[in-house]
Amino acid sequence: MKHLILVRHGKSDWGYEFLNDIDRPLNERGYRDAYYQSKWAKENLPTPQVFVSSPAIRAISTALIFARTLNYDEQNILIRHGIYDATTDDFLNNIHQLSENIQTAIFFGHNPTITNLFNLLSNDVFIDNIPTCGIVHLSFEVSEWKRIGEVKATKSETKFVK
Repeated sequence: MKHLILVRHGKSDWGYEFLNDIDRPLNERGYRDAYYQSKWAKENLPTPQVFVSSPAIRAISTALIFARTLNYDEQNILIRHGIYDATTDDFLNNIHQLSENIQTAIFFGHNPTITNLFNLLSNDVFIDNIPTCGIVHLSFEVSEWKRIGEVKATKSETKFVK
């Protein structure tokens, strides 16, 4: 069984007009939500063996908070440019590249890709919009990551900040 956890980055700070989109940081709520959600993940989800993040500052910051909470070595977070401004196919390619000895992976990315990917992979749930710092967990009855996308999840759950 493979477990895929998708996290949309926390709320970003739009107060810096001169910054490129990729360089926008989290705002206060983004930090607060990331700590709250990471604590929920620690108590309710399987422990990820790999963390993969978009190179955007807000996604990396969210991943760092989750890594600290989940006792994952922050230096081992994989930064993948194919997750920033990605299509669902780009994102799936990153999933397919995971080592087969990994059972649970967590990815930190952006909308609309996170929502579209969830809807593509979920068997029974449709979501209009995964909000900032939303978590979705998908379970697959497969032994190879490359099969994700050709098969749907057997189970899905979500956790959104209220």
